[in-house]
Order: sequence, then structure tokens, then C-alpha cells
Amino acid sequence: MKVEVTNLVKTFNQDFRAVDDLSFSFSSGEVIGFVGPNGAGKTTTMRIMATLDTPDAGDITLDGVSVLDKPEHAHRLIGFMPDDLPSRADTTVDEYLDFFARAYGVKGAAIRKSVESVEEFTGLFEFRDRTLNALSKGMKQRVSLARALVHDPAVLIMDEPANGLDPRARIELRELVKALGENGKAILISSHILSELEEMCTASVIIERGRRVDVEVKTSSETWIKLRFLPEFNEKAMPMLLETPGVLAAENSGNGWRVKIASGDQSAAALAENLFAKHLVPILFEPELGKLEDIFMHVTKGNLA
Repeated sequence: MKVEVTNLVKTFNQDFRAVDDLSFSFSSGEVIGFVGPNGAGKTTTMRIMATLDTPDAGDITLDGVSVLDKPEHAHRLIGFMPDDLPSRADTTVDEYLDFFARAYGVKGAAIRKSVESVEEFTGLFEFRDRTLNALSKGMKQRVSLARALVHDPAVLIMDEPANGLDPRARIELRELVKALGENGKAILISSHILSELEEMCTASVIIERGRRVDVEVKTSSETWIKLRFLPEFNEKAMPMLLETPGVLAAENSGNGWRVKIASGDQSAAALAENLFAKHLVPILFEPELGKLEDIFMHVTKGNLA
């Protein structure tokens, strides 16, 4: 599945262009970070893609078929996860997902199979009899994701899915997104937590004032960790770091050290454990500013209009 956004334009109040001649594309198996300041046009673009709004010009196609000309075709192929979920005291998680499975055209025995499948995948199965208003923010985000997946779409659009989540919920959401990308979904995800995007995305698109910033951002499978030790460890730090499992490279950085490891929380945790096992206890342990954050700060001005 290939999604193409071509020369998209959307104007509000006759003179404010929320989306201004925007073009980009992504395909199955790609997780694309959609990055920009508040008011850059991200949500407007996503709503048009999900057929919840219409552009003034341009088009969005799914394998060459326009979502404007064939919205019913888009509904079958796209799952949209907005940044909020309605709270209802009279609807359980299971009833809510069952309703949307039927609304998306899932029929017969496939309804229960689809609902139970997404409940299992998102960790909602044991919460399926709870009402929506009894759920935490993190669990509501899981329900929103399950709703977007219940008809097994080829394309997933996620608008600020990590907004308001605690650190554990963000990590769990990140792992779910990675798994979906690995399973062949074409995913577009917006977030202001750029370090999170760098962990899960294969590439990113940066926009400002509705226009794409002309820079291509490819995420890396490796990351650098900044370390600092007590002075008595400095002479033996380098050989010990190079011998530490998981360390791909190490170098002195003036008042400390930099080590390269595979990206991800598991790799960082393993590095910390291995350092402690060697009695090489750091007094500073933090990831360097991510490439995506660095590029974003350099190429955007923070202008809203």
C-alpha cells in the first residue's frame, strides 16, 4: 500500500492556509513521524486523509485511488486514531469495539474474532467489561488504537497518541506501534515527544505553517549515551567501556564519555547493568539530543502563522 499526499491545500477563514501545497508519501511497513510546531497543519492533514475534512486543492491517494473520489474505499483501508476518546458511562470496551467493527463493515463470526483479536493485541481483554469512563488515560488510548485497528486497515493514522500518557504507557504504546509497522502497516504518527518518534519511526516529515520543510530525516538503529564517572575511574574507563557488552564504540568527550549502543530502552538498561557489574558506576547517564530533535530545532522557527 502506498499513500501519496499531493499538493494539498486547506484554507480557513478565507486567508489562513493551514495546509499549503503539502506533498509527501509513505508505504506499507513504514512508520513516518509527522512533526511540526503547534498549528503547523498536522491534524488538518490527518483529518483530510481520514476523510473527516476536505481540501481546497490537491489530493490524497491510496495505491492511486483518491480518498476524495472514493471515501468508502478509504474507510476500509484507513484506521484513524484521534488524540481523544469519548467517555461513556453506559458503554463497555467490548460493546464500543463491537459497534465500530460493525460500522466498518465486519460481518458475521468475523466480528467477534476481530474484536477479540484487537483486545488481545492492545492488552484490553481483561478490561473489556469496563465502561469507557472508568478507564485511565493510558487505557483509553489503547481503546482508541483498538478502534482504529478493528477492521484490520492497511493504513494507520495516529494523531498525538502519546499525549498525556505516563512513561510506562508511552513505552508500551511505542512497542505496539513498532509491532504494527513490522507487520506491514503503513503508519503516519504525529507527536511533540520527538525522542519517542525517533525510537519507533523509520523516517519523519517535518512541516511548518502548512508547508513541508525540505529535509529528509531517517531514524537510526543506534544511539549515543553520555557518561561521566568520578575522577578516579577516568584512566581505566576507556578500556572498560570498550570491553562492555553492547557498546559499539566509545570516545572521550572532554568532561566525560560517549558510548554508542543499539537504540531502545532495553539496550540502555543493559548498558547500565553491565557498567554496575564492572563497578564502573556513572554519575551521569543520559542519551544525547536525538537527531530528530536537533534537526527540528535547526530547521523550524516556531511560527504559527
